[in-house]
Amino acid sequence: MLIKKYRIIPLALIVMLTFVMASCVGDLNTKPLSSNTVTSASVYKTPQDYKQVLAKLYAGFATTGQQGPSGNPDIQGIDEGASSYIRQYWEAQELPTDEAVIAWNDPGLPEFNTQSWNSSNGFVMGMYDRIYYEITMANEFIRHAQGSSNPTIREYNTEARFIRAYCYWNALDLYGGGVPFVTEKNKVGAFQPKPISSDSLFSYITSELKDIAPKLPAPQQNEYGRVDRAAAWTLLAKLYLNAKVYTGTAHWSDCITYAKKVINQGGYSLDPTYDNLFRADNQNAQGIIWAIPFDGVHTKTYGGTNFIIHAEVGGSMSASNFGIESGWAGTRVTPQFYNKFDTTNDSRAMFYTNGQTKSIKDIHNFSDGYAVTKWKNITSKGKPGKVPAFADTDYPMFRLADVYLMYAEAVARGGKGGSMSEAVNLVNKIRERAYGNSSGDISASQLTPDFILNERARELYWEGYRRTDLIRYGLYTTPDYVWSWKGGTQAGSATDSHYKVYPIPASDINSNPNLTQNPGY
Repeated sequence: MLIKKYRIIPLALIVMLTFVMASCVGDLNTKPLSSNTVTSASVYKTPQDYKQVLAKLYAGFATTGQQGPSGNPDIQGIDEGASSYIRQYWEAQELPTDEAVIAWNDPGLPEFNTQSWNSSNGFVMGMYDRIYYEITMANEFIRHAQGSSNPTIREYNTEARFIRAYCYWNALDLYGGGVPFVTEKNKVGAFQPKPISSDSLFSYITSELKDIAPKLPAPQQNEYGRVDRAAAWTLLAKLYLNAKVYTGTAHWSDCITYAKKVINQGGYSLDPTYDNLFRADNQNAQGIIWAIPFDGVHTKTYGGTNFIIHAEVGGSMSASNFGIESGWAGTRVTPQFYNKFDTTNDSRAMFYTNGQTKSIKDIHNFSDGYAVTKWKNITSKGKPGKVPAFADTDYPMFRLADVYLMYAEAVARGGKGGSMSEAVNLVNKIRERAYGNSSGDISASQLTPDFILNERARELYWEGYRRTDLIRYGLYTTPDYVWSWKGGTQAGSATDSHYKVYPIPASDINSNPNLTQNPGY
């Protein structure tokens, strides 16, 4: 397990390279002026040195700085605890949807509940900066690793390229076309990156993933927490599933192609118990293709799953039942989302209703809205995590159930290379786990795109999928589907279509004349 097992070296060298912070960097290939100076010559020597830097790349999704849980942050301009990649991503993907509202008044955060942010929003900037911090670190790693003849370093290089591709996908999905584009081919130093179009970025990411996929370890043959071939196939399926949003052209058949690779060649199976995927020992759960490891002792953070678990607990809920010392009384679900469940028979309906109202009259009152009990710092055996202040629960980035549902949606939308009978079979496997028997099974006539959207909500809620799904279905800003506090009213209302992408932070627009702000901002 890379993050938990390997020491992560402090990389002031890489921190200085983050161009979104307008740093100026000189020649990085010089020898150190003193024994205390950190340069590329002292960082990139042996395969073990490269592995430590690779650990930093992976840890960038989990941790927030050079020490845990705070005190030496990677990025500035935002509270360090709130700056975690996973926390920022979760908030950007969940809070503007029917799946979550948050009670807190942190400057910029309430606007996520109502789809009313602007280009000066600190959380919009925090996600953007975190993405480009990761991209910058990956570029620096690739510059040094790409020419190596050492097979171990070359393998590490493919993983760094995957991480960069994943982050560029987040940039494309969250901020649209026109984001700055930098690779290892750009010279090191202070400069103003040029933007890339949505079509071009989509093509770049897909070509990168196709090139590196066969060079990555076979499915389930890499260390836990590190990516393999199945992770690349899954990300390709995700890109093709949303291709019409990104490029205007649907790629349902391509989505089926890569989903089938995961299904037929990955060797994965669904864990028999849904709960096991969200517990403190979920590194043992079946069906997780790629996870970001968390550890209450070794990866202390106020972000990641530690945030998700603490924020979901409040009111009369017992914190000890979640393996934590106290709840932060933050997040709940809207009534419209709750209504999607058969709460009597579907085991995925994990809600706390005692002392809570279904309706949300006051968004800042934790008791308004049903709470969620899905994530816990408790093992599958019922034992608490190592320490109650910081969760051991890993964050599943990619899951097999998602691949099943992507395959089914692409088939239902007319993609070639799959079969309706297999799509129904895969969806029923998911539902049989949820219902404990075949009573929830569906037929081919019921497997419509709309059904799949609701099934994705039931299976994948609070895992960072919902915003992207609603946009793909044309329901995110439109009046065709509204939920409590969408648009700033309790009944919900349509919002302007420009909220389908976040703005490029005003600070980056102001410092880089090559960039143009997204329309509507």
